[in-house]
Amino acid sequence: MTKKRVLSGMRPTGKMQLGNLLGAVENWKRLQEEYESFFFIADWHALTTNYADTKDLMASKQDLLVDLLAAGLDPEKCTIFEQSKVLEHAELFVYLSMITPVPWLERNPTYKEQMENITDKDLTNFGFLGYPVLQAADILIYRAHSVPVGMDQVPHLELTREIARRFNTLYGEVFPEPQAILTETPKLPGLDGRKMSKSYGNAIYISDSPEEVRKKIKVMITDPARVKRTDPGDPAVCAAFVLHSVYTDKAEIPQIQAECRAAMRGCVDCKKRLSDFMLEQLEPVYVSRLELIARPDYLRDVIEAGNARARQAAQETMALVRKAIGI
Repeated sequence: MTKKRVLSGMRPTGKMQLGNLLGAVENWKRLQEEYESFFFIADWHALTTNYADTKDLMASKQDLLVDLLAAGLDPEKCTIFEQSKVLEHAELFVYLSMITPVPWLERNPTYKEQMENITDKDLTNFGFLGYPVLQAADILIYRAHSVPVGMDQVPHLELTREIARRFNTLYGEVFPEPQAILTETPKLPGLDGRKMSKSYGNAIYISDSPEEVRKKIKVMITDPARVKRTDPGDPAVCAAFVLHSVYTDKAEIPQIQAECRAAMRGCVDCKKRLSDFMLEQLEPVYVSRLELIARPDYLRDVIEAGNARARQAAQETMALVRKAIGI
């Protein structure tokens, strides 16, 4: 390795919304300049909760590839690949599952949380309990030095580190223990003020046209106590202002706050101003997306080349793994 390696992935569960873009992909764009970067479409992981409905999976994978490229990932600087096209992930998953105690999986905070909160799906399957082991295989098979994560994902990475330590203790040093690259993930509000989420139907997507973005921002809730145009507002409780803090020129933020508190500008005008700033950054991504959709041969070449590079790296690791285990 001439550079240290970094790895991350995203599940193809629908169109990419702004939370995914700002919380993950913008960071990946920076990392591809500094690391040997592997970014994958986590289609096996999509099955852990959506195994009963896979009719849109192929289309979602294609959408995610387009979104990643439109958002700025460069296949000349990073490896973009499909998890299911590198079967070595599954082989390493088998070996790691043999050495991972079940209580390690049952104490996973995300496992507990989702078992309590997702009531419309049967999650009593082994795949859901064991997905952190597959996640560990995804990371370790590339002997990644670092993984970009938010604070809420640190326990997942620590489990990967524990599995790596257990393997190295049993069979000899094969895997580096991956370190976290902590990333600040902005908590974006959706149109209704709740966390932006596909499942809530309150998201803005990078595939939305400029007209759709303006339409969505127009109905976004603001300060609920500001009933009339002449009522002073409070930016601290305004969902639209959170987006201002992300997309608007930082030099203008104090003025926007002052105008809101003094009722010098109405919410309609304020949201129009927000749309202008957002589209300045989002419209080029939207245009790039349309151009990529019109180039199916290029998309196929990108993913096939990425799959081949990932497969080669994974095969190198699996040779070391098999030798260490003696299998």
